[in-house]
Amino acid sequence: MLRGVVPRQVTRIGQGKGEAIEAILAALEVVSEPFRSFANTLVDICAYAGSGNVLKVQQLLHICSEHFDSKEKEEEKDKKDKKEKEKKEGSADMGAHQGVAVLGIALIAMGEEIGAEMALRTFGHLLRYGEPTLRRAVPLALALISVSNPRLNILDTLSKFSHDADPEVSYNSIFAMGMVGSGTNNARLAAMLRQLAQYHAKDPNNLFMVRLAQGLTHLGKGTLTLCPYHSDRQLMSQVAVAGLLTVLVSFLDVRNIILGKSHYVLYGLVAAMQPRMLVTFDEELRPLPVSVRVGQAVDVVGQAGKPKTITGFQTHTTPVLLAHGERAELATEEHMPVTPILEGFVILRKNPNYDV
Repeated sequence: MLRGVVPRQVTRIGQGKGEAIEAILAALEVVSEPFRSFANTLVDICAYAGSGNVLKVQQLLHICSEHFDSKEKEEEKDKKDKKEKEKKEGSADMGAHQGVAVLGIALIAMGEEIGAEMALRTFGHLLRYGEPTLRRAVPLALALISVSNPRLNILDTLSKFSHDADPEVSYNSIFAMGMVGSGTNNARLAAMLRQLAQYHAKDPNNLFMVRLAQGLTHLGKGTLTLCPYHSDRQLMSQVAVAGLLTVLVSFLDVRNIILGKSHYVLYGLVAAMQPRMLVTFDEELRPLPVSVRVGQAVDVVGQAGKPKTITGFQTHTTPVLLAHGERAELATEEHMPVTPILEGFVILRKNPNYDV
């Protein structure tokens, strides 16, 4: 447990710092080996979180391609049982930073859509051909790259691996299903989880994961979401990312941490919870129902004039729920928002130039 907690505290110092983490990495050089690789990789990925840095993703893929058990297999015949066990434990520790590297690919790529799509293809290869350590981390990475965005291809992949022969892959896949659909009340996902609850009825660990996933799916009865971004997904919240990453890194050793005595680590998700609804108030903070148009957000960066910011909209009266990728704008000019971005709780003031 301590091995996982200390690096996570160190990474928060270097979060989002890019190349300015050399001092932290130099300080970690004095630490003994399995611990040092784990901490170095964790600090490195946090420094480039959400940056989409392709060179850093290539470095992490190189870490994922390393093999630690080849020498062990050659020496196995000549050693006693005790030494064999010690070696196996050592190789498992040496591979621990590979799981962090997989999470790092998702953490770096989640900032932009093209990078996220490329990462999805990479995760498919790792699931098929990767070491057990990598396969256990891939469902968590899929969850991080698509938090509260239940895409069908990701849900189908996670559903398939929720029946995996490796129980830890199964645990992580079920939890990842909950994170992908958190706060969405997604009917397809809810049906999948009900089937899993029946399938794993006699397995307490898997059933625990299913109940967690069901709770996340109906987070706040559909009024809350897990989101590492804010301000119309333009800015990354470092606190939210730290909360998500704390929980996901703990799931790399799910048996000893989450299914052991440290299940309270799950409370880290609270840091990433945000209201999914849009509620409008007047200047005296009294609820003010107004008409808003809600539709799919359109990227208008760099376009001249006043282009349309949403497409395929429907008109609702606040309060209203906003799904992933949706944006709201006021339907009339009777009121003016104090903030340029309509999400969460918004204060409106009367427009003095408005004529009925």
